[in-house]
Order: sequence, then C-alpha cells, then structure tokens
Amino acid sequence: MDSSTALLVTAAVVAAALLAVALGLLVRLVRLRRTLRRAGLPTGPRWVFWGAVAYLLLPTDLLPDPVYLDDIAVLLLALRSLRAARPLPPGPTES
Repeated sequence: MDSSTALLVTAAVVAAALLAVALGLLVRLVRLRRTLRRAGLPTGPRWVFWGAVAYLLLPTDLLPDPVYLDDIAVLLLALRSLRAARPLPPGPTES
C-alpha cells in the first residue's frame, strides 16, 4: 500500500468517526430538547440554553478557539439560568 492510499484510508476512518460522534451528539440534543419541554420551564431560559449551544457551534468567538473560556462561560450562564427558572404552573385541565 502506497502512502497516498494509506492517507486516504486514514482520512476516511477519521471522517467516519467524526460523523458517528456528530450523530450521537445530535441524538442527545434532540432528547435534551424533549426533556426541557417536559420540565415545564418558561420559554426564556430554554432560548438562552439553545443560544449557548449555537454559540458553541458557531465558528466566530469572542476569544480565539484554543482558549475555550468564553464558550465555557456562556454555557455556564445558560445552565445557571435554567437552574434558576421556575417551572410554569400547570395549565387548566380538561374534564
């Protein structure tokens, strides 16, 4: 096997592994979305959390990417807002 074939095989394996990780994260985010809806939290804290997730995925940052302090701070603030949120009161029940 020559070096170009080995490089191509290595790139394909890395791409497959990254795809598997991305799909796993997508499944977890969908489950988290359902959990947040069932928790009865107000809409505001949920939007803050999803905004933090979007900030983590966006290529632009306040600080360069080798320093993840801004990403961590945004996510921690979003989690703090979720924790401080009170569940919505139950709606009227149908009889």
